[in-house]
Amino acid sequence: MKTYKRICKTLDDTAKLAEDFSKLIQEGAFICLYGEIGSGKTAFVKKLAAALGITEKVTSPSFVILNEYHSAKLPLYHFDLYRLENAGISTIEEELREYTSGKKITLVEWAEFDSGALPFDRIEINVTYADDDSRCYEFSCKGDTYKHIIEELNCVNA
Repeated sequence: MKTYKRICKTLDDTAKLAEDFSKLIQEGAFICLYGEIGSGKTAFVKKLAAALGITEKVTSPSFVILNEYHSAKLPLYHFDLYRLENAGISTIEEELREYTSGKKITLVEWAEFDSGALPFDRIEINVTYADDDSRCYEFSCKGDTYKHIIEELNCVNA
């Protein structure tokens, strides 16, 4: 499985990464974000939403599970599984499956709490702290649907 890594030292770096990524994703994209609290998952989602043309204020859906944004060409659905943890994921499994295709982009934060309900074909972004308080974004995919995106993202910064 190919991966792509980029270190972001500033929010401007994160915005540039999100902009590069936004040019490659297509409708139906299902994107899972992994990482510790404060690692930069929501910051990336905010920058990605802006790059996609979302004009609404993007916030973390930690307390509501799902935020929807409809101001861009494609709607963006932003899930947060943190409060559900493993036992609660099954309660929204059917909803998650509904967001795996069609004219939308779906992002799922705290995907590590998945109980196997997430679709096989997806983009995974693991966000970690680097030594100097910068962030490392590592992109990979499950299945073949999004493999070309990871390959193209590698070429953008080559």
